[in-house]
Amino acid sequence: MYKRRESSEARVGNIGIGGSNPIRIQSMGTVDTNDTEGCVAQAKRIIDAGGELVRFTTQGTREAENMKNISADLKAAGYPTPLVADVHFTAHTADVAALYCEKVRINPGNYVDPGRTFKHLEYTDEEYAAELQKIERQLLPFINICKEHHTAVRIGVNHGSLSDRIMSRYGDTPEGIVESCMEFLRIFRRENFNDVVISIKASNTVVMVTTVRLLVATMDKEDMHYPLHLGVTEAGEGEDGRIKSAVGIGALLTEGIGDTVRVSLSEEPECEIPVARKLVDSVEECAALREKAESGIADDTVTLEMHETDWDALQLKAAMAVGALFIDKKAHKLVIHNAGFDESRLVELADGILQAARIKFTKTEYISCPGCGRTLYNLQETIARIKAATKDLVGLKIGIMGCIVNGPGEMADADYGYVGAGRGKISLYKGKECVEKNIPENEAVEKLLELIRTDRQ
Repeated sequence: MYKRRESSEARVGNIGIGGSNPIRIQSMGTVDTNDTEGCVAQAKRIIDAGGELVRFTTQGTREAENMKNISADLKAAGYPTPLVADVHFTAHTADVAALYCEKVRINPGNYVDPGRTFKHLEYTDEEYAAELQKIERQLLPFINICKEHHTAVRIGVNHGSLSDRIMSRYGDTPEGIVESCMEFLRIFRRENFNDVVISIKASNTVVMVTTVRLLVATMDKEDMHYPLHLGVTEAGEGEDGRIKSAVGIGALLTEGIGDTVRVSLSEEPECEIPVARKLVDSVEECAALREKAESGIADDTVTLEMHETDWDALQLKAAMAVGALFIDKKAHKLVIHNAGFDESRLVELADGILQAARIKFTKTEYISCPGCGRTLYNLQETIARIKAATKDLVGLKIGIMGCIVNGPGEMADADYGYVGAGRGKISLYKGKECVEKNIPENEAVEKLLELIRTDRQ
């Protein structure tokens, strides 16, 4: 029987997250945060589609200060929806953003620690404790500003941007990802600041689900019950992005975990909202389907009986219903029955779900970010070009990332990576290693294809 996890409530402007509130839906703008008119227009489209929070990246204090103008224009137009500032690398920016936004997202991987370089660092216990004290000194002024201005906080950990300090002590493990979060969360609790939402995201659905489950267990042990935000980061676009999101987010929602959702698609942000809405609205139905499918597993096969007339609804509900069964490796084969759809199409859907759950690869895997104000090139156009040229390379994993925030880290398990390095400049990666830096954008896709062709000869 489906039952949502009990959590405390975080107040974010005029809405509550967690507690007895409904599961909230949100998205993130992709235009330059200094472009007030563009941000306002995009926020309106997200809100009109059903978004309940809108996030914008704030690279520095200039962008953080402009959130005041964006907020004022939206409210004047009758849009009181809470705005969220997304902060990476510059902690002072979070202090400024807290003055003007209803919520600020900070990333423990780069809030105090330097950006990830994959270097192994050695610490004595005393040195490690000193690093934690450094985090606390940096956080306390921010917490006080948030208290004064009634600003909520999201502690948002990304698998792709764990610090070298965490990686060196815990390795690339769920335990390390959770500890990165808990270091910050314990400070907020000591300071009696409770308008906090937690997220742990990864592009790998297995990592994402496993780690969020561990976070819940860890918080329970320490008597913490903060609301959780769910998302599969860099999910991609089209059917693949939707299926991957439904597998990861759906696995947790059907277990009663999750208080707010963002589906990260490499498309216009308002396109994310109806997908998230369908996931949230289908939770109880898909939880029941999951139970039925699990009880009927035979010969290493999950058989899913569906009765949908709409293909988009079918792919989301099917992925949501059985995602956890494959993430937990309770079976390795999937058969979907649904009258009215061609058998070959149902087989393709089953293969897509198995690939999203990392069970069986039948096509090229793309790890592509949804874009934001940091994106340094035309993301959607570039993804289309790369996919057209590589779609037949079964099992190959290609990362396509707008900037370096999660770039090298989130695509660390990819075979190749294409990352925005500067305006009009691209760096190419082979695994974790950068093999070509600052290539002119108009040459970069062909350079990536040359790299792949050379290696596969």
